[in-house]
Order: sequence, then C-alpha cells, then structure tokens
Amino acid sequence: MTESRIVLVTGASSGFGALSVRALARRGHTVYAGMRGLSTRNARAAADLDAFASGNQVDARAVELDVTSQDSADAAVARVVAEQGHLDTVMHNAGHMVLGPAEAFTPEQMAQVYDTNVLGTQRVNRAALPHLRRQGQGHLVRIGSSSTRGGCPPFLAPYFAAKAAMDALAVSYAAEVIRFGIDTSIIVPGAFTSGTQHFAHAGAPADSERAAAYDVHYKALMDDVNVRLAQLMPPGADVAEVADAVVRVVELPSAERPFRVHVDPSRDGSEVVSAVADRIRVEFSRRVGLDDLLTPTSSR
Repeated sequence: MTESRIVLVTGASSGFGALSVRALARRGHTVYAGMRGLSTRNARAAADLDAFASGNQVDARAVELDVTSQDSADAAVARVVAEQGHLDTVMHNAGHMVLGPAEAFTPEQMAQVYDTNVLGTQRVNRAALPHLRRQGQGHLVRIGSSSTRGGCPPFLAPYFAAKAAMDALAVSYAAEVIRFGIDTSIIVPGAFTSGTQHFAHAGAPADSERAAAYDVHYKALMDDVNVRLAQLMPPGADVAEVADAVVRVVELPSAERPFRVHVDPSRDGSEVVSAVADRIRVEFSRRVGLDDLLTPTSSR
C-alpha cells in the first residue's frame, strides 16, 4: 500500500466513476465522489455510497459537483481542501453519451455534450489547479475513449467528438502543468457495453423529423450498435478493469506514472495508433527543445 491520497472524482454516481471511487477507497485513499443533485436525482447513489463506506469502513464521501457550473466546481474543490488541507488527484470522468444521426442533433445539443464532456473538465481544472500549483504536486487523471484513435461505429458522433477534444486538451495541459509538479494520465477504455449506464442513459436527437429520415436505411443499425460492440468483447471482460487501472496510476510514484493507459479487451486499434501519435509528440517536443515537458513515461 502506498501513501493515502486525497482524490476527487467527477461523474461518480455510476459507471467508471462509481467503480473507481470504491476501488480507491478500498485501498485506503480518501475519495470524494462528485455527483450533481445529491438531494434529488442522485440521492440514491449518495445513500448507496454512504452505506458502502460504512459497511467497508473506508473513507468515501459524496460531494455536490455539477461540472456544468463553475460555482459548483469551485465549491466542491473548496470543500475538499477545507476538510483535508490539500488535494492530490483529480479524476475527470463526468460525461454524457448521445446516440443518433449526427445531422439530427441541433447545434445546441452538440454544445451541451461538449459542455459536459470538455468544458466540464476545464471548470474543474480551474477550481483545482490553483491548489495543485501551490502544493507543487498533483495528478490529473482523465477518462478518455478508444474511439478517439481506434475503431468507432457511426451514430455516436457528438460524444466521440467531445471525447477527442477532451483528449487533445489533456495533451496540451500535460505540458503546461508539468513544471508545477503536476502529472497527467489518460485512461482509455474500450467500448464496455455492460457495467456502465452509457447506452441506457444515452441522449437522443431533438430533430425527430431528420432522425426519422435515417430510419429508412439505418434504424436496425442504430438499434443494435451496443450489441455489435458487445460482440467484440471477449468472455470475462470486466468493466472493473478500468477502475483497477485508475488505482494503479494513482498509487504509482510520480516518475513512474504512465501518460496513457489502454483498457480495451476488444482491441479496436486505439492502442496501436496512440503509440505512434504519442511517440511523434515526444519526438517533436525534443526537436524543439522542450524535453523538460516530458516525463520518463510520457510516450508509454
């Protein structure tokens, strides 16, 4: 067991977030599970977490956190720092999936997906980074998607586009905060279709007329996207592997934390493409004399 860390997880009411909160807490870390609507929509999730913490004698606490609100992000981080005196790790997990023809989503809907999946990380970073910079240490962990560089089916375009934007933002952030002693790790899950609520809670396009136009040729495909993805998963694939990967990177010493970790039993090709992309990024940084912005593991 390594030194206990203070961790804030966004989007922790279900899926990767809820699993990671519990996995980290079992290892002795103090974990704040960010959820929106603790007294309303996520009251049950908060109660379940309290029961888990009490039953397992671990330190896992629900905290009100709506990543679409800067005030909420500021308040959540302020609470963690007030109660603990510092913050070690921020895990960016909050996200929302939508399913349907790209054309049928209004620009406002696409902006909402981007707001949650990308701007949400920016709000939380703006709340947390002043504390991490003053400390001279910290760790940003982001939950990405293999769709960014691997195989990706159609009809998930707004979500995939937002995940790609989040990944690009994470890459730039990594170089910009490393001189403050802040590490970055991107966890890249494959298309886990069970163990999360992604497809069950997926949003639909607002323009039903345009969506119906696609039904003529694509309705069967849209209806079974998750089935096709599930068929790629080998027997025994467990979504808990993502939480295990989070625990590993959080507990590693700073100099040993990998920049990118793939958890993709379906092997959709993301790991291959990312290895090349990250190698090119490292080589470019060295060519322009920015070696100090790379960690020993930045190309792994």
